[in-house]
Amino acid sequence: MSASVHLAMEQLKMNGVRMTPQRHAILSCLMDTKSHPTADEIYKALSPAYPSMSVATIYNNLRLFVEAGLVRELTYGDDSSRFDADMSDHYHVICKNCGRIVDFGHPPLHDVEKAASEETGFVVHGHRMEIYGLCASCHNE
Repeated sequence: MSASVHLAMEQLKMNGVRMTPQRHAILSCLMDTKSHPTADEIYKALSPAYPSMSVATIYNNLRLFVEAGLVRELTYGDDSSRFDADMSDHYHVICKNCGRIVDFGHPPLHDVEKAASEETGFVVHGHRMEIYGLCASCHNE
């Protein structure tokens, strides 16, 4: 078990959340991937080992993890939500053809948040930046 999965499990236990084998599997699946999976992709990855686990179980646990601040839900219009267990400040590059999402690091745009707050009077809680294009595989087709 990775250190990040162990820390997440401890955080859930401290908040009174019982750690079931299914929760552990979903959390491990999310924390061991960089692919930003959908709930259906997590279900397909885990169903061979957990044949009695339902898609509803996946969705309910993902909601629990989002509310606990362990996972970020990425929504893109009508497409299925994707889930990211990397809660660090980072951004995403998204392929407009195949939908692949890749993380990239860049200094956080705190100056932009400050300017937005000063100009609008909003109390800014964060931001999300996405870059769209074609991944190398789709570009070379």
